[in-house]
Amino acid sequence: MASTLFSKMLSGHRLIHHSSFLTQQPQFLSSLFSKRLFCIQTVPVPVSTSQNCKTTGWVPCMASSSVGRRATYSTKSVSTNEPVVSVDWLYDNLKMPDIKVLDASWYMPDEQRNPIQEYQVAHIPGALFFDVDGIADRTTKLPHMLPSEEAFAAAVSALGIENKDDLVVYDGKGLFSAARVWWMFRVFGHDRVWVLDGGLPRWRASGYDVESSASSDAILKASAASEAIEKVYKGQTVGPLTFETKFRPHLVWNLDQVKRNIEEKTHQHIDARSKPRFDGAVPEPRKGIRSGHVPGSKCIPFGQLLDSSYTLLPANELKKRFEQEGISLDSPAVTSCGTGVTACILALGLHRLEKFDVAVYDGSWTEWGAQADTPVDIS
Repeated sequence: MASTLFSKMLSGHRLIHHSSFLTQQPQFLSSLFSKRLFCIQTVPVPVSTSQNCKTTGWVPCMASSSVGRRATYSTKSVSTNEPVVSVDWLYDNLKMPDIKVLDASWYMPDEQRNPIQEYQVAHIPGALFFDVDGIADRTTKLPHMLPSEEAFAAAVSALGIENKDDLVVYDGKGLFSAARVWWMFRVFGHDRVWVLDGGLPRWRASGYDVESSASSDAILKASAASEAIEKVYKGQTVGPLTFETKFRPHLVWNLDQVKRNIEEKTHQHIDARSKPRFDGAVPEPRKGIRSGHVPGSKCIPFGQLLDSSYTLLPANELKKRFEQEGISLDSPAVTSCGTGVTACILALGLHRLEKFDVAVYDGSWTEWGAQADTPVDIS
């Protein structure tokens, strides 16, 4: 049976054409889950006479954007050395048989945004919902920790994902939690995964259609993924697997490894949190967590790797950002943040700079700062 969370979702689905959003006034759609209203806000920009802009006055992601054109290249033409793809590329390849698109939206608790509800309101056509909090380790109280190999394989198999698939992951902020899911698939041996640069906001600003509400198939798959995780952790049998994992332990670190690294200094430790949090100048958003940082770590807030539209900076600018903080691209690195989400944005940026083996401290500061015996520095 479908879980309570997903059984409340309504099935029906329809396309919202981009022209219905071409107004500077926000439109409101009532939530399919509560009486709260969701604002679908368009982002107008000055109309340009350049060929790089559509006549509607919306700036496309790339100069090649043109709704309705034929695809001129396949998914296999994209290198796994490049961690992101543009919205134009996805539009051209969206109907390719081996492409699967995942909505991996997740938000901080204080943002008061519900990713499942927002998925219902608008998502890229055919996208599946990947529950960052749900597809996680059920044996710990730490948020969205990496699940076991068996649990991950069961969950993504329930979503209908196979090892042969090319995956594009996006989120509702532009580039945020999608990086976490990109990293998860890489940890479990799947390299053909990319983040949609600029995410859903750029997709819609470029004039591409979104679906309103979810198909019954998407609801059932999301519910099945949640149930599969629960069964694995309860020792119950799950359905047939379509995804085989190949765990890469060097891409994920635990607390003991971070402790040893303070003394051994084998890896550069980069923290993606804000500078005030890193310095210990402000309290942590979660109760019971000390303020400060891991001794010897350096701070590069994840936002410094993105432009104003939440797209990943070009390689030359990323290189400058890391070098300004004394990070050597020739030495190993491990990244962390609050709960292991934005640390993956640092890993994504370093991947663009051809550092493919960056580890992420999964428990991050929520685990480290809650311990009584872990050393903490403040600036």
